[in-house]
Amino acid sequence: VPCVPLRPTTIIGTPVRHDAIPECEERAGVEVWHPRFAAIPKLGLAINPLVMATRCLPLARRLNAAVGGFDLVDAQYLFPDAVAGVILARWLGKPALMTARGSDVNVLARQSLPAAWMRWAWHRAAGVITVSAKLKQELVALGVEDNRVTVLRNGVNLDLFRPLDRDAARRQTSIDGRTLLSVGNLVAEKGHDIVIRALGQLPVDTRLVVIGQGPERERLQELARALRLHDRVRWVEHVSQELLAQYYCAADLTVLASHREGMPNVVLESLACGTPVVASAVGGIPEVLGHDAVAGTLVERLTPEDFTGSIASRLQAAAARDRIRAHAQGFGWDATIARQLDLFRQAAGLMPS
Repeated sequence: VPCVPLRPTTIIGTPVRHDAIPECEERAGVEVWHPRFAAIPKLGLAINPLVMATRCLPLARRLNAAVGGFDLVDAQYLFPDAVAGVILARWLGKPALMTARGSDVNVLARQSLPAAWMRWAWHRAAGVITVSAKLKQELVALGVEDNRVTVLRNGVNLDLFRPLDRDAARRQTSIDGRTLLSVGNLVAEKGHDIVIRALGQLPVDTRLVVIGQGPERERLQELARALRLHDRVRWVEHVSQELLAQYYCAADLTVLASHREGMPNVVLESLACGTPVVASAVGGIPEVLGHDAVAGTLVERLTPEDFTGSIASRLQAAAARDRIRAHAQGFGWDATIARQLDLFRQAAGLMPS
């Protein structure tokens, strides 16, 4: 947890005081530690990986002794987290795997200091994982050897995200009439502004529910007011995963206008609930929607006009929810988990590579 004295920490666009986050907690039966590290303004890109690894070292040594020795370090998000993971692994004499998730490759790898750290780390890691084939292509173009990158796509919890009684879901979420759903952090790259502008070009009986929180909230609300759409847009800051499934089932369509993505959970979750998707053709989204016109529509240009046309066409077609769900069932977690375990065993020397 980054710690700046007398200033709040920002986590996914939301200010949080670091002392509000527990030092240790249990999640789903797993013990989770949150070591603090000193985040020094203007020096983060240069030193954060080293500072993070240094701060985690005493805890890692203690936990390593407590379990009789762990096998490897699994580090998610290439910078600074995964770089710190590789540094830590080298100090402990353990192998490390790095996983790329999206903006770490699409944004940070284009900046000189993070890129230098990443190059150092991925040449010393046991392997690199990406959540989409598109991200693998980007990493290979940046200099990672093709045979050292494995694609393990995100999956979806098919038990949690499933078709529910639509009338009951609408009552639960207070949704009626034709409704679009836009889910994601309220940051510029998620393109919520495009969805709002597209809404203004759709019939007045079409409404939008935006689920998310972040620094763009006030600007987006002002946009809705300026376009006289404030009475057609509803804002929901935070919902549980169970309630999110209800929203997907209640909506007519999920819209994702991201400028860049890895393998977005939003698309997978919506499809698993039987709700079609209109989404920008970026990152791993084409790998999910593919050429299945039943599941959703890919939008090539990030303009409100292009999204308006695709949304209008999709709303006019009857949603084949059973077929959409069937498409999503190819994206369950089982195959990904099995391959992940194989990679862990190979990296730890527990099975042939």
